[in-house]
Amino acid sequence: MDQSSPFEDQLASLLPQLRRFAHALSRDAADADDLTQATIERALRSKAQWQAGTRLDSWAYRIMRNLWIDTARARTRKNAREAPEEEGLSVGEDPREAIDAAVDLKRVMAAMEQLPDEQREVVALILVEGFGYREVSDMLGLPMGTVSSRLVRGRTALLAMVGER
Repeated sequence: MDQSSPFEDQLASLLPQLRRFAHALSRDAADADDLTQATIERALRSKAQWQAGTRLDSWAYRIMRNLWIDTARARTRKNAREAPEEEGLSVGEDPREAIDAAVDLKRVMAAMEQLPDEQREVVALILVEGFGYREVSDMLGLPMGTVSSRLVRGRTALLAMVGER
């Protein structure tokens, strides 16, 4: 018989949203799965740090974002020493072909992947996950003006990329 706590039940109900946010951050399905798993592990280990009555989703998003920042920094250090195999395989390819291939969700996701990290995370939280500006400001520890400007720049870039043919 499963005897999970309300905390664990709430955390489990956040999995689809966390997975989407992880994909927006990482731009790769396998990395998104790893990031989601690491986030859940960290949340379960840090359960005592969460304060009942506060938003579990905001707390989990912040954990995920911090884990992603750590991962990105580690990759930057690694990439400074060695080039990935994929770079050699994609020499001479035109990236516009992937954007022109579909006018559906895949096209928008490809455009999202081209956004700078700070714009992509704000666009994902506000436009995909439906959080308000204030919530995102609190989650990311950013001033409202910064959230607003990143969202405007991200939307503008997405429209420009999706509008290309």
